Amino acid sequence: MTAFTTRPEIKGTFGVVTSTHWIATAVGMSILEKGGNAFDAAVATGFVLQVVEPQLNGFGGDLPAIFHDARTNQTKVLCAQGTAPAGATIDHYKSEGIDFIPGNGLLATVIPGAFDGWMQLLRDHGTMALRDVLEPAIYYAEHGQPILPITCKAIDGLKEFFETEWPTSYQTWLPGGKVPEANSLFQQPVLAATWKRLLSEAESKTGREAQIEAARDCFYRGFIAEEIEAYLKTAEVMDGSGRAHKGVLTADDLAGWSATYEDPLTDDYHDWTVAKTGPWGQGPVLLQALAILRGFDISNLDPAGADFVHLVAEAMKLAYADREAYYGDPDFMDIPMAALLSEDYNAKRRALISDQASFDLRPGVLPGFEAQVEKTLAVIDSAGITKTGVYEPTMGHLSERRGDTVHIDIIDRWGNLFSATPSGGWLQSSPVIPNLGFCLNSRAQMFWLEDGLPSSLAPGKRPRTTLTPSLAFHKGRPTLAFGTPGGDQQDQWQLQLFLRYVHHGLDLQHCIDLPLFHTTHFPASFHPRQRQPGHIMVEETIGADVLASLRAKGHAITEAPAWSIGRLTAAKREENGLLRAAATPRLMQAYAVGR
Repeated sequence: MTAFTTRPEIKGTFGVVTSTHWIATAVGMSILEKGGNAFDAAVATGFVLQVVEPQLNGFGGDLPAIFHDARTNQTKVLCAQGTAPAGATIDHYKSEGIDFIPGNGLLATVIPGAFDGWMQLLRDHGTMALRDVLEPAIYYAEHGQPILPITCKAIDGLKEFFETEWPTSYQTWLPGGKVPEANSLFQQPVLAATWKRLLSEAESKTGREAQIEAARDCFYRGFIAEEIEAYLKTAEVMDGSGRAHKGVLTADDLAGWSATYEDPLTDDYHDWTVAKTGPWGQGPVLLQALAILRGFDISNLDPAGADFVHLVAEAMKLAYADREAYYGDPDFMDIPMAALLSEDYNAKRRALISDQASFDLRPGVLPGFEAQVEKTLAVIDSAGITKTGVYEPTMGHLSERRGDTVHIDIIDRWGNLFSATPSGGWLQSSPVIPNLGFCLNSRAQMFWLEDGLPSSLAPGKRPRTTLTPSLAFHKGRPTLAFGTPGGDQQDQWQLQLFLRYVHHGLDLQHCIDLPLFHTTHFPASFHPRQRQPGHIMVEETIGADVLASLRAKGHAITEAPAWSIGRLTAAKREENGLLRAAATPRLMQAYAVGR
């Protein structure tokens, strides 16, 4: 087994919190210490992340979560992924002169879902008042928080664009016309005022649940919806297409939408059961990859060796090819998940893996889906191949102009488990809305503008998001919450963590600290939707011998700097009640706390 330096896990019995920012992690722990449960802590943490990591998520963003409620002994997915507006038709978007939905601007916007998701979670599973969970975010927005160097770098890279094309963003992110100094206190007074007004209107009602419902109304049927519509009626702004466009989101779209609960999609792997979102997200690729890998002896492979990397990468290529051909909103299309997870199907997929890297995109062809698969491959070919990289936006060797994602895992002393990957509404996505202090998301870029595909654009449809939190059960007991930011790489890095944990007797921190890798063999979910056949990016710390072996197997390798791939976090509850948590040291942003 490859030796690798690792730091110790966090341990506790009261509660553990992991997130992608130290302030947010501390806020979550403080809520637990005040008597709140994991769901209260998650809501407070989620709102603080919108303030302290605005280049990664925001108030107008998206939220998928998966959780286990110890009181009801139920596991549920919270889908707060907003849908396409009523005016978001393929015909309209093509009439705007585009073939691919741009990665930013107003055409890329779907209904902002995160706020309603957090409110429903607080109402149905939390215990604390609205003020308790909102006050930390309001404080940091109003009084300031030490702005991260990476946030300043993102702002600096966009200052000329903001000044010329998105003046409201220029006013917000460059106060006084200057890029904020790293680690200086940065305030967001307009956003703070929005939250304070929402809280004031909500508290005009009597009772905890009534106040939460009033807050939902403020956002989706009240002053926030009115301000969004007023801005979008006249705004026509430059986007990634190189042209200015108007958006199609209206107040009616907001008023008619709400977040939902649903059962998770699950599959067994040895004595574990993994729970993910449905195929409206990419989550099932993790289950498919595990179903393929069930037929291999992973335990006898070095978890940082060439054979492990090759086998996992080839399984991921097959699972992600199926993502492209089959995944989408099941409310609109027949998604054959039972067949895709069946042993007969995965035995055939498994047989495709050889000792050499594949450069072909190979979705399986299920009976009745032949035309759909053929059309999917044709559309992917139209997007083309790139040599410039289609990786996680926040990795240090890439452009800082794109947004990304945050992640939260929380377990409390009562045995509640929570995992969420909030995203969208980042400062790069669209202009700041005047009088509100936040911008909208860009999740619509994951739709294709061709009819007949599972992820074709349609009004009321959920984009096939990359956001994919995870829970795992050991011998039926809710045990593990884990996840990561990272776009298309999220389930790839989570798969490595999970396999190393299940098969190699390592603790969570060691699994996270081992060298990570991912493939960009399949099309990116983000504009311009290109791919790099046969490509793997691997941290150089995996060693020269391993890299040479991978090249000998035919992989197109990019060596990433040490500690530069992935932002994994994880939390575990032992059968005796001991809690464990771990967070990546990469980028020095993720943290785990517990007591």
